[in-house]
Amino acid sequence: MPEDTQTPKPLAAVRALIRALDACTEGLGRTVAWLAPVMVVITCTVVLLRYGLGQGSVALQESVTYMHAALFMLGAGYALKHHKQVRVDILYRRFSPEGRAWVDALGSLVFLIPLAMFIGWISQDFVRSAWRIREVSADSGGLPWVYLLKSLIPLLAVTLLLQAVAEVLRNLLRLMGYPAPGSAPTDEAGEEEC
Repeated sequence: MPEDTQTPKPLAAVRALIRALDACTEGLGRTVAWLAPVMVVITCTVVLLRYGLGQGSVALQESVTYMHAALFMLGAGYALKHHKQVRVDILYRRFSPEGRAWVDALGSLVFLIPLAMFIGWISQDFVRSAWRIREVSADSGGLPWVYLLKSLIPLLAVTLLLQAVAEVLRNLLRLMGYPAPGSAPTDEAGEEEC
């Protein structure tokens, strides 16, 4: 394995790009993670208001839906970075670190990147239409920001695409024998099996 001090300048730039993409993903993921306890508090409040005081709040109920969507759609890249995606494997865990790096790089190139691009492309008209009419909740008393909620779809595509690029580059560095920044999926054995 080449020494870190012998890393060519273009590879140093690639490593810096991986670190930058990872930092963005990490920051966004840690930020949206705070939505989970907020959702719990608001859900408990909705239940107490409804069953304790006999009053409902559509806006509060919908706010939980908005936060839930934001948590999953904006946190998808974070899950990918930390290898917490659903992985149905029969052979992967038996592969060598190099074999896992190949599978991860090719899987991102063949499946994840095209999927993220497709989601971004196919959601454009849907989101554009919602913004054009400033779509609001269909329920009386609901939140007036459905167009913002729908904007999470292309943001999901962007966050997944950026983290997929980081993962491909990280695995290519590993395959070339250079140290790669960030966590190593090839060394983890804790994947969930289905």
